Amino acid sequence: MSKVWFITGASRGFGKLIARDALARGDKVVATARNPQTVIDALGAQENLLAVALDVTKEAAAIIAARKAVEHFGRIDLLVNNAGYGLLGAVEESSADEVRQVFETNVFGLLNVSRAVLPVMRRQRSGHVINISSIGGYSGYHGWGVYGSTKFAVEGLSEAMAQELAPLGIHVTVVEPGFFRTDFLDQNSLVATANRIDDYAGTVGAMRAFAAHASHKQPGNPEKLAGAMLTLADAPNPPLRLQLGSDTVARVREKNAFVEKELGEWIDTALSTDFPAEKLAA
Repeated sequence: MSKVWFITGASRGFGKLIARDALARGDKVVATARNPQTVIDALGAQENLLAVALDVTKEAAAIIAARKAVEHFGRIDLLVNNAGYGLLGAVEESSADEVRQVFETNVFGLLNVSRAVLPVMRRQRSGHVINISSIGGYSGYHGWGVYGSTKFAVEGLSEAMAQELAPLGIHVTVVEPGFFRTDFLDQNSLVATANRIDDYAGTVGAMRAFAAHASHKQPGNPEKLAGAMLTLADAPNPPLRLQLGSDTVARVREKNAFVEKELGEWIDTALSTDFPAEKLAA
């Protein structure tokens, strides 16, 4: 049975590839972008494709887009919250406006779209919400503090949503890609902070140099990520988290080991802060 996808940021990158592969196997796709013509240019006009204008930072636009999806295809089985962009710079270097803008898209935009689509899934008593995070949403990196904080927010939202929606027959998965060979490190997907502080040259400055050198040399294959997303969509019991890429797997294991080691070193202090255990009356 074909599925109906609702994908944000579908004119390029991961969104475009997921939409393309879903269409190729006969699924129906609502592909959104600020300019829907860019979706048609990327994927071609076809019967199972509905290109819809959507600026995810506008909640009214998200509600209209979800309504159009249901009017056209009758249901929404999969929501892929993919729209987003990166901000590269030290936390101190990041201006209030730069921070606000990236949160507007990466966090509040995701919430706008989720609030628009979830009533449809609740009525159906079925569906799968797939939130695109990042390894930076599981483990912080110098230079990516603000961007990573948006993805940490997505991780926390996804965990809570999974608990809230499971009794209603709706799954939630947060996907954590590592570095994939897309245009994420290019200027159309990555914003660098306007402010530069010399004291961060050895950390954030080095990360800027790495990002410029690594663009389109990343280890992850976007074509294979799209295939993994179709596998995820077909899973009867999908995971809460899906790590994609060998760099993500290595970093998750490294962080988990570090947290466990540090917890062990501070366990006495950690456990010392409770009230004394109260004895139950006989």
